[in-house]
Amino acid sequence: MTRTNLAVAFTFPMLLAAGCQTAGTDSGGVNVANTPDETQATAMDTMSQLEGEWQLVGEDGELGPGSTFKVTSAGSIVREIMFEGFGHEMTNVYHMDGDQIVCTHYCAVGNQPRMVAAADGGNSFDFQVDYVSNLLPTHDHYMGGLKLVLVDDNTLEQHWTTFNKEGEVAGEMTFVMKKAN
Repeated sequence: MTRTNLAVAFTFPMLLAAGCQTAGTDSGGVNVANTPDETQATAMDTMSQLEGEWQLVGEDGELGPGSTFKVTSAGSIVREIMFEGFGHEMTNVYHMDGDQIVCTHYCAVGNQPRMVAAADGGNSFDFQVDYVSNLLPTHDHYMGGLKLVLVDDNTLEQHWTTFNKEGEVAGEMTFVMKKAN
């Protein structure tokens, strides 16, 4: 590796880290959050417990493909990949924003609902839609509600609510998942 490439390799991560640390200091269109309190830290600790493979419990009790949760970005987000490898694969990203926990749902339909829930320190999160990006005229629905319930260390319930373009409930579904060993 040349001396220039070596300098870039060492300098870039430091510049990136500095940019991430200072990005929230400007109030011009940037949401500047306060220092996380104990409730917020507890919320991310609860979300972090989801890390690992989860299998969907079918109506017949059989286990099938579910979700993979991964704690990433220095512990500041939890990424969930639902139905990995299938045509309807989707991603959810959970993170703190001030005193709220946020879920952005990257839907297989192609839109991205942003949902928020209070960080109350419990084992459940009731996310409600804040806004939906990329909601196209061809999309007949969007995910606008998600209640996550960590029933115990090995059982997770996800209660999803879909809405039509007029904002009316279009459907509800519940996924029960068991943590893979």
